[in-house]
Amino acid sequence: MLIDLDHLLASPIFDPNRCSVGFHPLHTYYAIAVYCISLFFTRSRIIGLALIWHIITDQLDCWMM
Repeated sequence: MLIDLDHLLASPIFDPNRCSVGFHPLHTYYAIAVYCISLFFTRSRIIGLALIWHIITDQLDCWMM
């Protein structure tokens, strides 16, 4: 997904012990709020749902570390 392009801004790009939620720009809590707001608009509802699902699965990875 394009949301993971923000991982390229991190140093190192991949860190297996880093939680991406709250760290990368498109995984911040402000971005998550925008994704939630997009659910209220018909044209962006599916994209918003996909982005929220992505954040949920990333958060699950953080809990399992």
